[in-house]
Amino acid sequence: MNASKYLELFGRRTALVSASGETISAHGAIISPLRYKNKMYLSGVYTDIGFNSEGHYLYIGPPVCDLTAAPEGSYILSDGVKYRIDRAEKVYAKDEVFYIWAIIRVMIEEDENE
Repeated sequence: MNASKYLELFGRRTALVSASGETISAHGAIISPLRYKNKMYLSGVYTDIGFNSEGHYLYIGPPVCDLTAAPEGSYILSDGVKYRIDRAEKVYAKDEVFYIWAIIRVMIEEDENE
């Protein structure tokens, strides 16, 4: 048994979206903020309206949505928020992919009218 049933039941509605805006996969996933135990994830970006901390999040999703093979420029969309995939790995139980683990962060988009 893999984690897909539990993620669908208890996870947030999430989609993997291509750079062109096409939905590649819609599924349940858990997205949780990382708790900062050191300064590893504390970098940020200064924008026109101030400092954006670029919070990092832990993503746990089903194996059917393989972020390790996601096309260039694709992103996670959940509750209207776009997340960039920084790192993704498969987690195995014996020889079967149990779930996909990833570090994601909120995407900062520039205003196209500037």
